[in-house]
Amino acid sequence: MKYDNNTKVWVLILGVLAILGISALAVTLIIYQAVNQARQTIQPVTDMTSNLSTQVAQFLNPTPTVLPDPVSIVHQVRSLARLETIQYSIEKVITAETGQENLAILFGDKLIFVAHGTVIGGVDLAKIGTKDIWREDGVLYIRLPQPEIFIAALDNDKSYIYDRDTGLLTHGDINLETTARQAAEHEIEKAAVEDGILEQARLNAENYLYRLLRELGYNDVIFVSPEE
Repeated sequence: MKYDNNTKVWVLILGVLAILGISALAVTLIIYQAVNQARQTIQPVTDMTSNLSTQVAQFLNPTPTVLPDPVSIVHQVRSLARLETIQYSIEKVITAETGQENLAILFGDKLIFVAHGTVIGGVDLAKIGTKDIWREDGVLYIRLPQPEIFIAALDNDKSYIYDRDTGLLTHGDINLETTARQAAEHEIEKAAVEDGILEQARLNAENYLYRLLRELGYNDVIFVSPEE
């Protein structure tokens, strides 16, 4: 069979393309194997680096260990008859600082403490004596004691230090946060009192006892103020 010149040229071109295709496939396989081997080589190093980073993070931010003393000392046991009638939940922002004079940039310490607290008020029924309850003309008279603040405490789960700024040459006052917390408890109680928690505690106590005494058969009940 005879081929003309054009046919020979096309045969040559197809042959070259076939050879190039086979070569490209071989090169692709070689590159794939090289990449796969590189991944297998790098993976242990990556895992080791990740584990090392985790260990460093745990070292710099260790989980605190709490070891309570197994011995508990009970100093006092006292029976209570407190009638809690109202609860306030209050948030206060407290700023505590020390060394804020001319050298504050070197020795100063300042923190902003966001305090969440609870204030509970009511009356102490244990303070009611025999002279504080009497009946006259079918009417029951009761003189309740003055309302009190039973609890004014911070909620440690919600309270936190928002910001703290210490001088260049100091690590800060170790008692500053304690001072801020003590001030926060005082301010939370003060805010509740100024908002009228004691008066509301008295009214709630009277309403509760009035309903209770009516259920017990005392139809006419009058609460007398402690001053009367």
